[in-house]
Amino acid sequence: MLVVEEKAALRARALAHRDGLDPAHREEASGRIADRILTMTRRFRDGPVSVFWPIRSEVDTRQLMERLAAAGKQLALPVVCKPRLRFHAWKPGEPLRTTGFGLSQPLDGAPEVVPATMLVPLAAFDRWCNRIGYGAAYYDSTISALSEGTPPLTIGLGFSIQRVERVPIEEHDRPLDIVVTEDEVFVRGEGRP
Repeated sequence: MLVVEEKAALRARALAHRDGLDPAHREEASGRIADRILTMTRRFRDGPVSVFWPIRSEVDTRQLMERLAAAGKQLALPVVCKPRLRFHAWKPGEPLRTTGFGLSQPLDGAPEVVPATMLVPLAAFDRWCNRIGYGAAYYDSTISALSEGTPPLTIGLGFSIQRVERVPIEEHDRPLDIVVTEDEVFVRGEGRP
């Protein structure tokens, strides 16, 4: 099986598992993920923190964003600008505009910032912090471009049910530094076979 086909199959399976989670469990698990992230803020790099507005059955980050802002973190949301993402400053309560794929982005005119820490959505992941996204490679290309300077700390957020045995790697793939679920924290470089 080709790597692209294998990743597509793993993505579909992991997303089906995520979609099948009971909404009450998803809400409770999202709260536990937020709690874990808040205990890790001392590991964040100095500067803006990119977050993501949840779509479909992703980890609900809205409470986390409010708590990070209350802790004094400058937040930014991604804006899709092919071939990569740009990040614009945003605070909870500020209006958003809805774009394609159900994404919510800051209004035009919000200042562009470079994130020092990135909270990243994912479809699937493995214990080595390899990630499968939604297939457009926006985060991979963005992380790669940002890593040409001081690389951002990258933290994937997902539910434990999205973990797969092994993510097949392509040349453009960028592993995350950390993946946080409701049950565990995975750190790249720890637990390698």
